[in-house]
Amino acid sequence: MKIYLVGGAVRDQLLGRPILERDYVVVGATPEQMQQLGYQQVGKDFPVFLHPESKDEHALARTERKQGQGYTGFICDFAPSITLEEDLMRRDLTVNAIAQDEDGTLIDPYHGQQDLNARVLRHVSDAFGEDPLRVLRVARFAARYHHLGFTIAPQTQSLMQRMVDDGELATLTKERVWQEIEKSLKDGAIEVFSDVLASLNALSLVMPWQNTWTTDDSQRLKACTSKLDKQDDDYLLTSFALWQHRAQLNGYNLEQDFKIPKAYSEALRDLQAALPLLHSDDWQTHTIMQLFSALDAWRRPQRLILMCKAARTLSDKLAQRCDMLTQAHRLGAKVNAQEVIALGFKGPQIKTEMDKLKTQAISALFEG
Repeated sequence: MKIYLVGGAVRDQLLGRPILERDYVVVGATPEQMQQLGYQQVGKDFPVFLHPESKDEHALARTERKQGQGYTGFICDFAPSITLEEDLMRRDLTVNAIAQDEDGTLIDPYHGQQDLNARVLRHVSDAFGEDPLRVLRVARFAARYHHLGFTIAPQTQSLMQRMVDDGELATLTKERVWQEIEKSLKDGAIEVFSDVLASLNALSLVMPWQNTWTTDDSQRLKACTSKLDKQDDDYLLTSFALWQHRAQLNGYNLEQDFKIPKAYSEALRDLQAALPLLHSDDWQTHTIMQLFSALDAWRRPQRLILMCKAARTLSDKLAQRCDMLTQAHRLGAKVNAQEVIALGFKGPQIKTEMDKLKTQAISALFEG
């Protein structure tokens, strides 16, 4: 039995990037042997085991044979006789098909190091075309490593185009598509992800509501997201909202139809609802109050904060208005319901009177 470090850990180690997780392939072992050594099996479709101490994933070397359409129609073989080279051949890109043994020696049968040095994303074999999910993965890697100068090999681009033209992307589940989108959002260059899919005429297949994508869209998004703090807890939500705020949703329910989490779809809806008011030439106290009402900002101030984080990146004008919104909310929040009740107001009158007092407080921002 031999154990090799594989995939992303080897790739990122060679690129000098932080290693976030370590995956291993095990050659010459059976599931029973792994369990006897204390490994915990977690995979159902194929044997994947957790190391008894480190909990790193260890997968038995395997080969795959395509059966049917889509990315789940595979028959896998995990016989102990399967070699490391056979296992690496089934991987998507050459840069992900490099292994390292326990002594640190690299095993690179498909010239992944050469492609790393050349900054090229190239498929390992024609088996790439059997899994439509790999179209999204390559778009994601192209985005992740764009700042390092990586490009997609022309042959791989052509293969991806054939997969799109053959309708393979239609077999992907909405949940799996979203996982790739969210991973690309985390990487911080979602505009490149969109550029790649748009170049394949595949963006509308992944996100039907986003039926246009231009170079200007890409440049504007990059300019906006570059102003965000990637360490901020709201980075993913704000970058998603900025990415999609120009899209015409046309009745699409992102949560139900595309399995996009509520926090993301709400961030997008709030930004789209707020922008007409933020851009309004009639920027007055009543406009601010209308915006606060649309965002339910008195009860859920975090929605206002999140919207402003995104909106303020769009222009200096909107940044100034978001600063004003913050001040206005602070003034309005000082209005105390108990004091209004003490004045004798009851039921619906309480909210009406509080809105009057909040309006008076906020109007001070427009005086002088």
